[in-house]
Amino acid sequence: MLDQPTPLVKSAERTVRILETLASAPGLLSIAELQTLTGYPRSSLHALIRTLRDLKWVQADETGSAFGIGPHALLSGTAYLDKDPALAYADAALEDLRAEIGYTIHFARRDDGHVIYLATRSSRDSIRIVSRVGRRLPVHLTALGQALLAALTPAEADALLPAELVRYTPNTITDRAALHRELDAVRERGWAFEREQGTEGVACVAVAVDYRIPPTDAISCSMPAHLAVDDEVERVATAMVAHTRQLAVSLRRAGIR
Repeated sequence: MLDQPTPLVKSAERTVRILETLASAPGLLSIAELQTLTGYPRSSLHALIRTLRDLKWVQADETGSAFGIGPHALLSGTAYLDKDPALAYADAALEDLRAEIGYTIHFARRDDGHVIYLATRSSRDSIRIVSRVGRRLPVHLTALGQALLAALTPAEADALLPAELVRYTPNTITDRAALHRELDAVRERGWAFEREQGTEGVACVAVAVDYRIPPTDAISCSMPAHLAVDDEVERVATAMVAHTRQLAVSLRRAGIR
């Protein structure tokens, strides 16, 4: 049965890990770099990369010595988004929030100890229109992740966190006790707020979408950090709480779980 724990098939596991490593890398990777990151034998890497390249899941540079994600990987990601019944409702909520708030709005889902961005609506006056769709970040350093962690018990949250909390900026919370204090604050006010913890110059407000128990999805608003004064953060948070509550109601009425 598929729901029973079974040993991982080595070749399948290695294939997936290679694709995940290439996807998370900021640039192309050589075989030697892949070997360092994955620990797999060079002979196995050569064979798997060659197969993935032939199937267009991996592509190479002009020299054929550095590799990255290929176009067929995008097809699978797009299929996931196309078949997610919650996204149509989330897209409408993101449009409404952007119109009301004026900032960039994101919809993301927790993936164990990370969040994956599934939809983005960029601020219309944004100088840099960069979609985060498909980006995966550690759960502790985003407002999205903190909103979702706060919906769990402290023990459940701890089970998702790595032994060491990675630092992205000088403001990233890397102390576990400090993170739990922040999660307590999120529970008390009903929304998460982080200033330059994941990206310098950016502050975010996030609210969990309570249509599943515990919630797996959240919506966030990204704004320039210098604009995140108390009154503005409160305005944004009030709008986001209202829209996420309505989104959760719509999803439950539609029978989406």
